[in-house]
Amino acid sequence: MRVFSAATRFGALALSLALLAGCASNGSTDSADDSEYAGIEERELYESARAALDSNLYTTAIERLEALDTRFPFGPHAEQAQLELIYAYYENDEWEEARAAASRFIRLHPDHPQVDYAYYLRGLAAWQAGRFSLERLRLIDISKRDLGATRDAYNDFRELIQRYPNSEYAADAQQRIIYLREILARHELHVADYYLRRGAFVAAVERGRWVIENYPESNATHDALATMVEGYMGLGMEDRVQEVLAVLRENAPNHEQLSGREFQPKYL
Repeated sequence: MRVFSAATRFGALALSLALLAGCASNGSTDSADDSEYAGIEERELYESARAALDSNLYTTAIERLEALDTRFPFGPHAEQAQLELIYAYYENDEWEEARAAASRFIRLHPDHPQVDYAYYLRGLAAWQAGRFSLERLRLIDISKRDLGATRDAYNDFRELIQRYPNSEYAADAQQRIIYLREILARHELHVADYYLRRGAFVAAVERGRWVIENYPESNATHDALATMVEGYMGLGMEDRVQEVLAVLRENAPNHEQLSGREFQPKYL
C-alpha cells in the first residue's frame, strides 16, 4: 500500500508540474504573439496590412488584419479591415476561411454599403472551392463529382442577385449562375441515369422532375423529360409515359431518344 501511495503521489506531482509547465509555455507563446503588434496604433496597423495586401503578401496581411480585428474590433478601420480580411483569405486560397469571414461580416453589418461585396466574395470562394486543376484541363467532367461547394456558390450568387439586383457584381454573378446551373442539372441527370440502370425508376423520375422544377432554364430539361419517360415506362405507368412524352415531342422533336414519334429507352 505504501508503494502504491507513493507512486500515486509521485504521479500527481509529475502531472501538476507538467500542467504548470504547459500553462507557462502557453502564456509565453500568447504574450509573444501579442507583443508582435503591442503598442502599434490602429491606423498604423491598418496601413501596414494594406501595404502587405498591395504587395500580394497575403499571409502577412491576414496576420495583421486578424490582429487589428482582435485589438480594435470597434475602431474606425474595423469594418474595412473585416472586408479586406475576406479578400486576403480568398487570394490566399483559404476558401472556407473566406466564406466564414464573409458570413460573419454579413451577420454583423447587414446594412453596410459594401455588404454586396461580402456576398460576392462568399460566392467566389465557394466557386473556387468547387474547381480543380483537372477541370481547367478538361480531363474530367465535374458534373460527376460531389458538388457541395458548387451548390453553395449557386445559392450565394442567387442570394446576391435577389437582395442586390443593382449591385456592380450582379452581372458577373448572373453569368456564373448560368454556368453553375448547367453543372448542377447535369449532375442530377447523372444520378438519375444511375437509378435507371439499377431499375430504381421512382428515384429516376424524381430526379428528372427535380431538374425541371429547379433548373427550368437549363439545357438539361429535355434530357430530364426523357429520363422521366423512361422511368414511367419502367413503372408501367402508361398514362404518365404518354403525358410526359407529349411534352418532350413538343419541346424537343429532334431529341436523340426520339425516332419519329417513337421513344427509344436507354436501358429497358
